[in-house]
Amino acid sequence: MAKILKHGISEQQALDASTKVRTVVEDILRGITENGDAHVRELSEKFDNWSPASFRLSEQEIQACMDSLDTQTLHDIQFAQEQVRNFAKIQLDSMQNVEVETRPGVVLGHKQIPVNSVGCYIPGGKYPLVASAHMSVATAKVAGVKRVIACAPPFNGAPMPAIVAAMKLAGADEIYCFGGVQAVGAMALGTETIAPVDVIVGPGNAFVAEAKRQLFGRVGIDLLAGPTETLIIADEIGCDAEMAATDLLGQAEHGPNSPAVLLTNSEPLAQATMAEVDRQLETLETAAVAGQAWRDYGQVILCDSYAEMVQVADDLAYEHVQVMTKDPDYFLANMTNFGALFLGRETNVAYGDKVIGTNHTLPTNKAARYTGGLWVGKFIKTCTYQRVTPAASVEIGEYCSRLCALEGFAGHKAQADLRVKRYKNA
Repeated sequence: MAKILKHGISEQQALDASTKVRTVVEDILRGITENGDAHVRELSEKFDNWSPASFRLSEQEIQACMDSLDTQTLHDIQFAQEQVRNFAKIQLDSMQNVEVETRPGVVLGHKQIPVNSVGCYIPGGKYPLVASAHMSVATAKVAGVKRVIACAPPFNGAPMPAIVAAMKLAGADEIYCFGGVQAVGAMALGTETIAPVDVIVGPGNAFVAEAKRQLFGRVGIDLLAGPTETLIIADEIGCDAEMAATDLLGQAEHGPNSPAVLLTNSEPLAQATMAEVDRQLETLETAAVAGQAWRDYGQVILCDSYAEMVQVADDLAYEHVQVMTKDPDYFLANMTNFGALFLGRETNVAYGDKVIGTNHTLPTNKAARYTGGLWVGKFIKTCTYQRVTPAASVEIGEYCSRLCALEGFAGHKAQADLRVKRYKNA
């Protein structure tokens, strides 16, 4: 039976925090709906001390950001985007249009149609998440989206050059510098100066995730990607305390409410990892954030077997799952609820976050039970169509007529009966 060696905050504490977030977001979205640009500017001044003449960057401003970066930085951004595009293209190639004659004279099919417009949110308040531009903008463009706009908050009082460059190189059609719920709300709802989009994508803090949840229906969303979650599944053969602690803190540094969990069948490894976390926090540059996250949201769970570890991991349904065991493929074969798997000690979540090519916008808060992460297919609608011959219309119409009568749909039945009458002797 699983034994918890270290607890995080209680479910009730987490629920109380979520309730406060929900109320704040409701007020902000209502203000954008009623007052548009004016409310966006008010919020930008309040939260970011940022009120430029225009939130949309001009081509000159974009070029100035790119010119300020050294050649190596631009090359690194381009390398990462190449990996993301390549994998997105492979995924796109797996999505085929189909058309088939299912019965004589009955032709059914579907088309893969990109959405017309997408708004990409790139977080950048605490850390400038350059990689989020690759994951959202570049992937949307591979899908064939005609209009892709991107928003990121100012960083240290100005547009963050590397984020702006990444947006531009990824193919963004419009680039804006403002952030938070106001950015997500403005892209989704539209203002006097920003045309609304059809889909909102991108990660963010709890407020951004809640904004997307409240906006879903008025626009599409990729998924609810809130504070980062990481789960380390480890045994003594596949992992050691230094690596486990490094990888836990490497994700805990995202924010003070980022859960990091060690799931293991080895109590010596569990105890050694907790001690190693404390040791690393003494020197880690981001210890103030990572330490708080580990204190409040970190857990260590001890299991008896691989099977029990799979059960606990699926119950957690975490965003990132690193598997560092003797047999990582056991977890690939048996786990069903995860955002992304990182198999073996040779890889890690940072590779996925920044450069390897898989998308880093992934489900959190147990959403992995019903969805995967952002991918090229999130920007594409699979839309069906049908055509039939006169003879096939008679056959299908007779069945349809009887089935409509069974349900009491007289108008539906009339549609079928008309075609049976018209085409029976054609």
